[in-house]
Amino acid sequence: MAENPLIHFVFNLFIIASIVIIAYTCNFYYLVFLANQRNNIVKTVDLGTPSVTIQLPIYNEKYVAKRLVDAVCNMDYPKNQMNIMVLDDSDDDTVDLLEKTVNYYKTQGFQIEHIRRGTRKGYKAGALKYAMEITSSEFVAIFDADFIPPTSFLKKVIPHFSKPNIGFIQCRWGHVNESYSIITKVQALSLDFHFLIEQKAKSDSHIFMNFNGTAGIWKRDCIEDAGGWHTGTLVEDLDLSYRAQMKGWKCIFLPDIVVDAELPVQMNAAKRQQFRWAKGSIQCATKLIFDIAVKRKVSIEAKIQAFLRLTLHIVYPLLLIQFLALPILFAANVNLYVISVLPFITFVTYLVMGPGAYVMIIRNIYGKSWKSKVKLLPALLVYNAGMSVNNTVAVFDAVLGSKSEFLRTPKYGIIKKDDDWRDKAYSLPFTQTTLLEIFFGVYGILTILIAIFTNNPIFVPIIAIQTIGFFYIAYMSISHTQFKRNKSREQLKRTEKEKMANNVYKLSMVVILGFIIFGGYMAINGYNSDIYPLDRIRGHFDGIMGSSDPNTIRAHLIAIQLDLEPLLEKLPETTDNHSQMISKNPVWLFPTESTNFIRIQNDVNSMLKSVNTLSAIPQDNSAYHTGMIDIYDKAFQLRLNIMDATPYMYMSIANLFSGVIWIAVIIAIFTALKRKRTHLKESDAIGV
Repeated sequence: MAENPLIHFVFNLFIIASIVIIAYTCNFYYLVFLANQRNNIVKTVDLGTPSVTIQLPIYNEKYVAKRLVDAVCNMDYPKNQMNIMVLDDSDDDTVDLLEKTVNYYKTQGFQIEHIRRGTRKGYKAGALKYAMEITSSEFVAIFDADFIPPTSFLKKVIPHFSKPNIGFIQCRWGHVNESYSIITKVQALSLDFHFLIEQKAKSDSHIFMNFNGTAGIWKRDCIEDAGGWHTGTLVEDLDLSYRAQMKGWKCIFLPDIVVDAELPVQMNAAKRQQFRWAKGSIQCATKLIFDIAVKRKVSIEAKIQAFLRLTLHIVYPLLLIQFLALPILFAANVNLYVISVLPFITFVTYLVMGPGAYVMIIRNIYGKSWKSKVKLLPALLVYNAGMSVNNTVAVFDAVLGSKSEFLRTPKYGIIKKDDDWRDKAYSLPFTQTTLLEIFFGVYGILTILIAIFTNNPIFVPIIAIQTIGFFYIAYMSISHTQFKRNKSREQLKRTEKEKMANNVYKLSMVVILGFIIFGGYMAINGYNSDIYPLDRIRGHFDGIMGSSDPNTIRAHLIAIQLDLEPLLEKLPETTDNHSQMISKNPVWLFPTESTNFIRIQNDVNSMLKSVNTLSAIPQDNSAYHTGMIDIYDKAFQLRLNIMDATPYMYMSIANLFSGVIWIAVIIAIFTALKRKRTHLKESDAIGV
């Protein structure tokens, strides 16, 4: 590796990121091992039919709210032992819908209340905290709006509170619309990994398990002993469950009791959900890790696992760091192979650690149906890679302490494949994060080209998965954006403003696509004109060091001169204030003589003269051998100089200026779209 501080820094960053990612990956496989050791038989006791409060936190869920209340009221449990709290913070048609539904079930003899706080303070956690003040039952069941609890839920779950120290029980999430699209299929697969591996491994053990916010039952005493619901993070469920286990409470996961739920069908909704989970986990890490670390009654393994679980999402920014570092390391000719003499081992290692291991896990989880699930593995890899930008933004948002509103994931009552969500309310627009996804996609194309031209093709499949993921997530985010009003308004004649909004949207899509194509073309053209010549020059120096024929060496030097000439024309000319020497240097911020291309050109010319002189000297003469050694030494040193200069060619003033313009134009497009959407909302508010 060249003795270049920048390259060393990037390489060390790459290695550190790799080590951390491997650590988290190995821990996941450790949990797989623990899950396989778990005994599915959980002791139960007959507790009869104790009083249960069922809390249903709801905010603007008019497509699924009634379905939830209907399912809860249809549970096979005595009406007088169920106290149903519909915690409605809605400010749209959901309020009237729930009021009618609740009044109907009251007439049927149910103990059900439509609770309106009159505020959204604390969001979901605030609603649950408010409800606990008026809850007297021993047990508290919680269901989010998009869940459909089975009729036997309470009778099957409550007997598992067999020990007095069991604080909560979490049931497995099912997927009522799993087959709707490729997006829902990969989400279902990912969630199954979480429940059937992580939750199963940690259930009823000394390792902390998290409550998933819904489809579970708490002991009221456990909630109160742990300090109740806190509103300071976006994942109040994770926060409370960890505080409860620090108090000594135990928890159980029941994989055989499945509560169906609706998966997000819109990409922007799925991204919002992932953002909330990622940011909330880092918030909880900031809040809880120190307390867990100093808690004496918590085992060392539990502390380590808690740290790894709470900080899991830092893997995403580390993946992006690796992704950004790769082309720089390729261009600097840094060896990144696991075994330097066997590059193929690197790819095999990746397959074994990643997709290969997942195939075995899927086979173990799904039994006879594993083959149909394995087919989704490439899509899952692409989806997770593409989501890394969204989740990285969430991590930085949490680390920087940015306050953000609890944004619930909208659901549309989508179950069947022919159900359509596009004309419904709650449709989310794409966000500025999509711009970053497009950038990383273009960057990935450039990285693939660099990998090929620097003889690192073994990395191309790995880079391609991430690149495809970035473009896929960005494309789906844009294509799933709808400039439409609520359905009740869309039944009216479309106004000129709506038509204009759709025209702006279509035009923006064309412009963005054009800029992506243009950016890709400029990246390829820039590499071909600025970087690839340096790769050829480095190859010629290798040829010089491997040859003893003056004619062959002369041919290499002439080829180097031809490649240097256009590069010298592009580089800015500067004059050293001390020596008054003219310099052309790609390192424009802190230039050094080692990367001065005029000096490199002069050295090449000097080498060419030496070769011409040596051609007239017999090869058995000592002067010939001394001259060849001098040429080899100069070739080696100049090769290092070219390697030092290569990364800085990416960061030329022209490239930076072009990048700023490119980003500024796309930001302007986003701003125009946001302004148009805001204008439509304002028009809706005044009834235009």
